[in-house]
Amino acid sequence: MRNYKFETEQRVEFIKRVVESAGANGIIYGNSGGKDCTLVGILCKMACENTVGVIMPCGSKRNYEIDKTDAEAVAKHFNIETRFIDLSGVKTEFVKAVGMDNINIAPRLRMNALYTLAVTEKRLVAGTGNRSEAYMGYFTKWGDGAFDFNPISDLTVTEIYEFLRFLGAPDFIIDKAPSAGLFDGQTDESEMGVSYSSIDEFLHSGVANEHDKAIIERFHRVSEHKRKSPLTFK
Repeated sequence: MRNYKFETEQRVEFIKRVVESAGANGIIYGNSGGKDCTLVGILCKMACENTVGVIMPCGSKRNYEIDKTDAEAVAKHFNIETRFIDLSGVKTEFVKAVGMDNINIAPRLRMNALYTLAVTEKRLVAGTGNRSEAYMGYFTKWGDGAFDFNPISDLTVTEIYEFLRFLGAPDFIIDKAPSAGLFDGQTDESEMGVSYSSIDEFLHSGVANEHDKAIIERFHRVSEHKRKSPLTFK
């Protein structure tokens, strides 16, 4: 297990340096009431008093219920300023305009909102993706995959939970099934077909059963473009 006291100190200093070097006034991030954004919010608040978490429901019923409730509760627990922006109507109009719908619209609308606020208020956008998601490509390109800095990108989901326990995060965050909240009933593990514990074991040791290994390697292979800079002609 990592030394999370040391990890906290190092990550807080990292965030302070990033904010100072950018000449920013503060930090903003999407608060969905999940494990990753909770950890990012805690660390950013420790590093920068002017940290804001934004709750952004976008079409899913659970966004207005458990996600909103948990996001507000954890923000109150750690004294993090919270804002609420309802993007469901924006999504509805966007879908009507382009004539089609897909699950990537919501993350991209949320990132658009965050960067609009960030530019206006001279803030940096904190990323909330972890190592396990990155390896699987389980994020939206130009959506939750966009950020100015990410203080938890090297941590697996298993380590995220360990870190949250160390920092005293509420049980309702730690016990909550990981979900992007993109549609009702969705969970990360059911959508990928493999557990985070299996993904994390593979990342740490290279070992997984044949079924899980095949899934992990396929997800990683087909999502390679997400982890690279856009191709340009040279």
